[in-house]
Amino acid sequence: MSTLPACSQCQSELTYEDGELYVCPECGHEWPKTTAADVEQKAEIRDSVGNVLADGDSVTVIKDLKVKGSSLVVKVGTKVKNIRLVDGDHDIDCKIDGVGAMGLKSEFVKKLS
Repeated sequence: MSTLPACSQCQSELTYEDGELYVCPECGHEWPKTTAADVEQKAEIRDSVGNVLADGDSVTVIKDLKVKGSSLVVKVGTKVKNIRLVDGDHDIDCKIDGVGAMGLKSEFVKKLS
């Protein structure tokens, strides 16, 4: 008995794997192997001490950070409110008073409780 999932379109049990996809030979439907739980687990972003971050959280900066393209520095202890999590090289989009909109890496912040 096959452990592969049945096709969600035509309910055929003749599905097969093709790289990162499952394929149904009867109707031609293709879908990714990853489940919603896998996607959510990959999207989990943690701060410098391992706390899970979410949109709207408040964090504090744990290291002086130079702002590229200017002489500004974000100092240790700067509080950042209402963060937004994003994909890319920087995990967090935010606005910092006195600096403006910028991206931060989660490894340089700590979640406020």
